[in-house]
Amino acid sequence: MLRLNILPEGYIYPKEARMIRDLLRKRLQLVQQRTLNLISIQGLYTRHLNKRLNSSKIKQLTPQTIAQDFCDPNVQLAVNGNLAVQQCLTQQIKNIEKSLKQQLKLKDEFIQLTSIDGIGLILALTIMLETGSITRFERVGNYASYCRCVSGARYSNGKKKGSTNAKNGNKYLAWAFVEAANFAIRHNEIIKKFYQRKLAKTHMMVAKKAVAHKLARACFYVLRDHVEFDAKKAFG
Repeated sequence: MLRLNILPEGYIYPKEARMIRDLLRKRLQLVQQRTLNLISIQGLYTRHLNKRLNSSKIKQLTPQTIAQDFCDPNVQLAVNGNLAVQQCLTQQIKNIEKSLKQQLKLKDEFIQLTSIDGIGLILALTIMLETGSITRFERVGNYASYCRCVSGARYSNGKKKGSTNAKNGNKYLAWAFVEAANFAIRHNEIIKKFYQRKLAKTHMMVAKKAVAHKLARACFYVLRDHVEFDAKKAFG
């Protein structure tokens, strides 16, 4: 198979870039843990006070305001514990981001990524480090599949016979494009209308995943052809 050049070969990430990529992955882990603590605080307020707090209001909480909101010292201690952990995680995330910005710069072929709505510097760095060279993907479908933006299936005689491993692909790119979709829906009217059309027909997460899929495909063409993002062309 090797002589005939039909033996599939895995991509080996450059050794010199692995440590900085792992640091960026550590940031993602801390962001997810911070979100868990935020959701926990929201749950405590909902259960005990029937009050819904958004993330901005939770960031403004202090031990004094928590003592005013809750009479029970046990609940106060639980909320203060979540709040302290969340503030610690926020500081560590800032430290990692500061270090990343000092060490990393977007490569020339990845600079155009920031023209895609929803993709800022940190997400662009994530996509750059996790993607590697875009030339290793022959078609846009290969890249979208690697980003876990398409569902796998086994077909026989034109009929679906089952699903493939849902964990194939890069989970960090999958997260990056879902995050980009969340921001893009809020800040781009064309993408927002596309999302609303999908939302009218299906579940919210399926609609967001559809936006993430479109952004991943747009990212492939932006990187391959060195062009700016065109929302009308991608979501029209």
